[in-house]
Amino acid sequence: MEVHTEIWWERLASFSSAFFRLALGASFLSAVADRFGLWGQFGQPNVSWGNFARFVEYTGRLNWFLPHPIVSALAVIVTFAEVLLGLLLLVGWKTRITALCAGILVMIFGMAMTAALGVEAPLSASVFSAAGGSLLLATCTRFPFSVDELIQRACKRKEARTDGNLSLRTGTSVARS
Repeated sequence: MEVHTEIWWERLASFSSAFFRLALGASFLSAVADRFGLWGQFGQPNVSWGNFARFVEYTGRLNWFLPHPIVSALAVIVTFAEVLLGLLLLVGWKTRITALCAGILVMIFGMAMTAALGVEAPLSASVFSAAGGSLLLATCTRFPFSVDELIQRACKRKEARTDGNLSLRTGTSVARS
Protein backbone atom coordinates (compact mmCIF):
# COMPACT_ATOMS: atom_id res chain seq x y z
CA MET A 1 0.00 0.00 0.00
CA GLU A 2 2.85 2.40 0.88
CA VAL A 3 4.44 1.96 -2.59
CA HIS A 4 1.16 2.84 -4.33
CA THR A 5 0.78 5.95 -2.18
CA GLU A 6 4.34 7.05 -2.98
CA ILE A 7 3.74 6.59 -6.72
CA TRP A 8 0.51 8.57 -6.47
CA TRP A 9 2.31 11.48 -4.77
CA GLU A 10 5.08 11.42 -7.39
CA ARG A 11 2.51 11.58 -10.20
CA LEU A 12 0.68 14.39 -8.46
CA ALA A 13 3.96 16.29 -8.08
CA SER A 14 4.73 15.84 -11.77
CA PHE A 15 1.25 16.98 -12.80
CA SER A 16 1.35 19.92 -10.39
CA SER A 17 4.72 21.20 -11.58
CA ALA A 18 3.66 20.99 -15.24
CA PHE A 19 0.28 22.59 -14.55
CA PHE A 20 1.73 25.46 -12.53
CA ARG A 21 4.56 26.05 -15.02
CA LEU A 22 2.11 26.32 -17.91
CA ALA A 23 -0.41 28.41 -15.95
CA LEU A 24 2.24 30.88 -14.78
CA GLY A 25 3.78 31.17 -18.24
CA ALA A 26 0.38 31.80 -19.79
CA SER A 27 -0.41 34.37 -17.07
CA PHE A 28 2.73 36.36 -17.82
CA LEU A 29 1.96 36.37 -21.54
CA SER A 30 -1.70 37.22 -20.94
CA ALA A 31 -0.72 40.28 -18.88
CA VAL A 32 1.56 41.42 -21.70
CA ALA A 33 -1.18 40.81 -24.26
CA ASP A 34 -3.45 43.08 -22.21
CA ARG A 35 -0.85 45.86 -22.33
CA PHE A 36 -0.92 45.78 -26.11
CA GLY A 37 -4.70 45.64 -26.42
CA LEU A 38 -4.90 42.02 -27.54
CA TRP A 39 -7.69 41.31 -25.01
CA GLY A 40 -9.59 44.44 -26.04
CA GLN A 41 -9.79 48.09 -25.13
CA PHE A 42 -9.80 49.49 -21.63
CA GLY A 43 -13.30 49.32 -20.16
CA GLN A 44 -14.18 45.97 -21.70
CA PRO A 45 -14.69 43.03 -19.32
CA ASN A 46 -11.45 41.51 -17.98
CA VAL A 47 -9.23 44.17 -19.57
CA SER A 48 -6.95 45.87 -17.07
CA TRP A 49 -5.00 48.24 -19.33
CA GLY A 50 -5.89 47.85 -23.00
CA ASN A 51 -2.80 49.74 -24.14
CA PHE A 52 0.78 50.29 -23.12
CA ALA A 53 0.27 53.91 -22.05
CA ARG A 54 -2.21 52.81 -19.37
CA PHE A 55 0.27 50.16 -18.20
CA VAL A 56 3.01 52.82 -17.90
CA GLU A 57 0.56 54.92 -15.87
CA TYR A 58 -0.14 51.93 -13.57
CA THR A 59 3.59 51.27 -13.23
CA GLY A 60 3.98 54.90 -12.16
CA ARG A 61 1.22 54.54 -9.58
CA LEU A 62 2.96 51.52 -8.04
CA ASN A 63 6.38 53.18 -8.23
CA TRP A 64 5.27 56.70 -7.30
CA PHE A 65 8.71 57.49 -5.87
CA LEU A 66 10.48 57.13 -9.27
CA PRO A 67 10.83 59.88 -11.89
CA HIS A 68 8.67 59.41 -15.02
CA PRO A 69 11.54 58.53 -17.42
CA ILE A 70 12.59 55.72 -15.08
CA VAL A 71 8.96 54.55 -14.76
CA SER A 72 8.69 54.32 -18.55
CA ALA A 73 11.94 52.35 -18.75
CA LEU A 74 10.78 50.10 -15.90
CA ALA A 75 7.52 49.36 -17.73
CA VAL A 76 9.48 48.29 -20.83
CA ILE A 77 11.94 46.19 -18.81
CA VAL A 78 9.18 44.44 -16.86
CA THR A 79 7.26 43.74 -20.05
CA PHE A 80 10.35 42.24 -21.67
CA ALA A 81 11.02 40.16 -18.55
CA GLU A 82 7.45 38.87 -18.47
CA VAL A 83 7.58 37.87 -22.15
CA LEU A 84 10.89 36.07 -21.63
CA LEU A 85 9.79 34.34 -18.41
CA GLY A 86 6.43 33.42 -19.92
CA LEU A 87 7.98 31.81 -22.98
CA LEU A 88 10.66 29.98 -20.97
CA LEU A 89 8.02 28.63 -18.59
CA LEU A 90 5.73 27.51 -21.41
CA VAL A 91 8.46 25.52 -23.14
CA GLY A 92 10.09 24.48 -19.86
CA TRP A 93 13.66 25.46 -20.56
CA LYS A 94 15.96 26.27 -17.62
CA THR A 95 12.84 25.91 -15.50
CA ARG A 96 14.42 26.10 -12.06
CA ILE A 97 16.23 29.38 -12.62
CA THR A 98 13.29 30.75 -14.62
CA ALA A 99 10.88 29.92 -11.79
CA LEU A 100 13.23 31.53 -9.26
CA CYS A 101 13.44 34.71 -11.36
CA ALA A 102 9.65 34.70 -11.80
CA GLY A 103 9.17 34.32 -8.05
CA ILE A 104 11.47 37.24 -7.33
CA LEU A 105 9.79 39.43 -9.97
CA VAL A 106 6.29 38.64 -8.70
CA MET A 107 7.36 39.16 -5.08
CA ILE A 108 8.74 42.61 -5.92
CA PHE A 109 5.49 43.38 -7.77
CA GLY A 110 3.49 42.29 -4.72
CA MET A 111 5.54 44.47 -2.40
CA ALA A 112 5.14 47.47 -4.72
CA MET A 113 1.39 46.85 -4.86
CA THR A 114 1.26 46.63 -1.09
CA ALA A 115 3.19 49.87 -0.60
CA ALA A 116 1.14 51.80 -3.16
CA LEU A 117 -2.34 50.25 -2.90
CA GLY A 118 -2.46 48.41 0.42
CA VAL A 119 -2.20 44.71 1.19
CA GLU A 120 -5.69 43.82 -0.08
CA ALA A 121 -4.77 44.50 -3.74
CA PRO A 122 -2.00 41.88 -4.09
CA LEU A 123 -3.91 39.40 -1.94
CA SER A 124 -7.03 39.68 -4.09
CA ALA A 125 -4.93 39.34 -7.25
CA SER A 126 -3.19 36.23 -5.83
CA VAL A 127 0.19 37.88 -6.39
CA PHE A 128 1.81 36.33 -3.32
CA SER A 129 0.34 32.93 -4.22
CA ALA A 130 1.97 33.19 -7.65
CA ALA A 131 5.28 34.20 -6.04
CA GLY A 132 5.13 31.31 -3.60
CA GLY A 133 4.19 28.86 -6.33
CA SER A 134 7.08 30.11 -8.45
CA LEU A 135 9.54 29.59 -5.63
CA LEU A 136 8.10 26.14 -4.96
CA LEU A 137 8.43 25.29 -8.68
CA ALA A 138 12.09 26.30 -8.46
CA THR A 139 12.62 23.51 -5.91
CA CYS A 140 11.27 20.77 -8.20
CA THR A 141 13.73 18.36 -9.75
CA ARG A 142 11.57 17.02 -12.61
CA PHE A 143 9.68 19.01 -15.21
CA PRO A 144 7.39 16.80 -17.31
CA PHE A 145 6.42 17.95 -20.81
CA SER A 146 9.34 20.37 -21.03
CA VAL A 147 12.51 21.03 -22.98
CA ASP A 148 14.38 20.34 -19.72
CA GLU A 149 12.94 16.82 -19.67
CA LEU A 150 13.92 16.23 -23.31
CA ILE A 151 17.46 17.39 -22.61
CA GLN A 152 17.66 15.21 -19.50
CA ARG A 153 16.49 12.15 -21.46
CA ALA A 154 18.99 12.83 -24.25
CA CYS A 155 21.82 13.10 -21.70
CA LYS A 156 20.79 9.81 -20.11
CA ARG A 157 20.70 8.08 -23.51
CA LYS A 158 24.12 9.48 -24.38
CA GLU A 159 25.47 8.39 -21.01
CA ALA A 160 24.03 4.90 -21.50
CA ARG A 161 25.64 4.66 -24.95
CA THR A 162 28.96 5.87 -23.54
CA ASP A 163 28.77 3.34 -20.70
CA GLY A 164 27.87 0.59 -23.17
CA ASN A 165 30.75 1.45 -25.49
CA LEU A 166 33.15 1.56 -22.56
CA SER A 167 32.11 -1.89 -21.36
CA LEU A 168 32.40 -3.32 -24.89
CA ARG A 169 35.94 -1.98 -25.26
CA THR A 170 37.14 -3.12 -21.86
CA GLY A 171 35.11 -6.32 -21.64
CA THR A 172 33.70 -5.29 -18.28
CA SER A 173 30.35 -4.06 -17.18
CA VAL A 174 29.91 -0.56 -15.79
CA ALA A 175 28.09 -0.38 -12.46
CA ARG A 176 25.12 2.01 -12.37
CA SER A 177 24.56 4.16 -9.35
